[in-house]
Amino acid sequence: MADAPDTAFEWMGGEARVRELVDRFYDLMDLEPAYARLRAAHGDTLESARDKLFWFLCGWLGGPDHYISRFGHPRLRARHMPFRIGIAERDEWLACMGQAMQETGVDPALQARLAESFAGTADWMRNV
Repeated sequence: MADAPDTAFEWMGGEARVRELVDRFYDLMDLEPAYARLRAAHGDTLESARDKLFWFLCGWLGGPDHYISRFGHPRLRARHMPFRIGIAERDEWLACMGQAMQETGVDPALQARLAESFAGTADWMRNV
């Protein structure tokens, strides 16, 4: 029997799979009317947001600290304060990420763990 991965990053499949997840997340934001409020909060282009979420998730999942090496501590709540984040925005973000995890084939057990962590963080990010 194979050893279990040491980190969620390894379980996910490394940088290529994290990038696939992030790209699907932002593609869905562009494609699905259900995520229109979330998309509107991101401005004209999603390229910077794609990179920042990819860099952040790599480190958060236990892989390379790309985000920290570029920007320092993530300070998630402080960095998101300029944006209105209420229950609707939180729920759209979680639904979009959940759909992205499912569509990119993230292991269901990992999806469940990540969904729980994402929910706690997303709720903590609320500022209205």
